[in-house]
Amino acid sequence: MNAPAALKRDLRAEFPGLATKDGAAWHYLDTAATAQKPRAVIEAMSRALGEDYATVHRGVYSRSADMTLAYEAARRTIATIVGGNEDEIVFTRGATEAINLVAKSWGRANIKAGDRILLSQLEHHSNIVPWQMLAEEVGAHIDVVPLTHDHQIDLHAAEAMLTQKHKLVAFGHVSNVLGSVLDAKRAAQLAHRVGAKLLLDGCQAVPHMSVDVAALDCDFYVFSAHKLYGPTGIGALWTRSEILLDMPAWEGGGAMIDRVTFEKTTYSSGPQRFEAGTPAITEAIAFAAAAQYIQTVGLGAMHEAESELVARLRRELTSMNDVTVYGPADSAGIVSFTIDDIHPHDLGTILDEANVAIRAGHHCAQPLMDYLGVPATARASFGLYSTHDDVTALLEGIARTRRIFGKGK
Repeated sequence: MNAPAALKRDLRAEFPGLATKDGAAWHYLDTAATAQKPRAVIEAMSRALGEDYATVHRGVYSRSADMTLAYEAARRTIATIVGGNEDEIVFTRGATEAINLVAKSWGRANIKAGDRILLSQLEHHSNIVPWQMLAEEVGAHIDVVPLTHDHQIDLHAAEAMLTQKHKLVAFGHVSNVLGSVLDAKRAAQLAHRVGAKLLLDGCQAVPHMSVDVAALDCDFYVFSAHKLYGPTGIGALWTRSEILLDMPAWEGGGAMIDRVTFEKTTYSSGPQRFEAGTPAITEAIAFAAAAQYIQTVGLGAMHEAESELVARLRRELTSMNDVTVYGPADSAGIVSFTIDDIHPHDLGTILDEANVAIRAGHHCAQPLMDYLGVPATARASFGLYSTHDDVTALLEGIARTRRIFGKGK
């Protein structure tokens, strides 16, 4: 399938979702939205739902004990992929819930009237709306960092904007639209210089590059399993243990308590305090299986392979005088573009006829679309299963679309 040179084998056969119902190749270029799942993940979840299934933390019978061990082992595995410790990982329903958890727990306890929160122009709605809700609730203010000419978060502008009133900086580690990679360590230095905490949205970073939260020196890091070749419905929040210990519970229920009476309830310490109710047991196990799978492939090889495809697609698109390509040249696995007078939705519909799947729309980043001056972009995003055949199919589909709209031969 013409896989990039960096990968030691063609991985498409390991992903049953990469074929149509009639067995034809499906050129899936929407991995930034959600990644296809390898058989190793599907089988791990199937076993957990089947012969291994039992609840966790409560049963005294052996299968429950075994499942509890597997569930907590999954927490350790997820901690290792971002360089954290297992007592610093909270399982959530995804990155969106993780950000909301920080806003409603740490944020309510630490951000007061008159305080400020610093975001950037390229943030996903999930890293905007929770902070707006918090700001409206407590009387805080939100500031927005502009972008550089090549669509990076402008950290020089951020440095000039930051004051002692800023309590939190929340940036995307990698933009889900532009693929631009934040200098996260520099962002941490700037935030900590004024006493603010740094939250990084790592949804698009963890699937594409090595992440070490200690080296980045961030305070909160969030990511989702389904973008990491795992299941939907689960993600993770990493935060420093000393911060986590001081964060108040934000939901009440079973599993997150120490002792309940009608007069008073005390809560568990550590991550369990934020995991009320029966957890996503099978999803956590499949999440860990996905993390282990990408470790066997190798993040370095994956990043090199995706960079090869990004470079080729950007080169081909920029040679077309009616195409605008957004984001920096070294974007991480993502290429967003527009074609003059062709709406991205029309392009996406025509490409679908040729079994090419891209994302077309505002990508849950409407403020960024306003900044770029467009209602939507077309976005091709690569995964570890992407090949040059996918790029070729996309380019052929673009050529066909341009002919349909009378823009080329």
